[in-house]
Amino acid sequence: MDRLQKVLAHAGVASRRGSEALITSGRVKVNGAVVTELGVKVAKHDHIEVDGEPVEIEMPVYLLLYKPRQVVSTVHDDKKRKTVIDLLDSKISERVYPVGRLDYDTTGLLLLTNDGTLANELTHPKYEVDKKYVAKVQGIPTNDELKQLRKGVKIDGRMTAPAKSKLMSSDDKKKTAIVALTIHEGQNHQVKKMFQAVGHSVMKLKRETYAFLDLQGMQPGDYRHLTPEEVKELKKLIAKRQKR
Repeated sequence: MDRLQKVLAHAGVASRRGSEALITSGRVKVNGAVVTELGVKVAKHDHIEVDGEPVEIEMPVYLLLYKPRQVVSTVHDDKKRKTVIDLLDSKISERVYPVGRLDYDTTGLLLLTNDGTLANELTHPKYEVDKKYVAKVQGIPTNDELKQLRKGVKIDGRMTAPAKSKLMSSDDKKKTAIVALTIHEGQNHQVKKMFQAVGHSVMKLKRETYAFLDLQGMQPGDYRHLTPEEVKELKKLIAKRQKR
């Protein structure tokens, strides 16, 4: 269940404050009764009216998807390629959309939701939500190159924020390496460009974690609902960053 003003805002009736004004002025009914208090919570089955017009309720949905390769992180694709929405079954009737993006050839953890407020907060760099990627790169990065990634490198004319980097393994014969890189920004193709900046092109890339969330027990193409505790933890993480 969610607060009435949040549901109205999510349905596009008005902003959160505007929805609060509608409620306190007596213009909103829930199941036929006028509601003027802001603490009222509603569920999906409740009937809401504003000025006599019914409001379609779409309750918040939070999904964690293991994105496979050759799938685009959009709702629609002009080139008719498979999208992440195509991976969901008919049980998901709400209009969800991806939180940020993963490249067409990148695999890994992608969140989908219809909660616009949380989606915007999770993708905004000021909240510094960590995302860990594991990349297979050409060549074996030196300690100095890994240190460069940690300090930040220049891509597209600006320095990236400090990151975490770790050499996981290397293959001297094939001259390739597996490197973990944790960032909290989300520039276009950022991870690939960061490795390119230190002289290593990315052959394969996977996002393994998003904040405290991971892909444990999942296969490419699988998805699951976040638990209420996980949603609460994400919101708590954002709230903690807001207080800094």
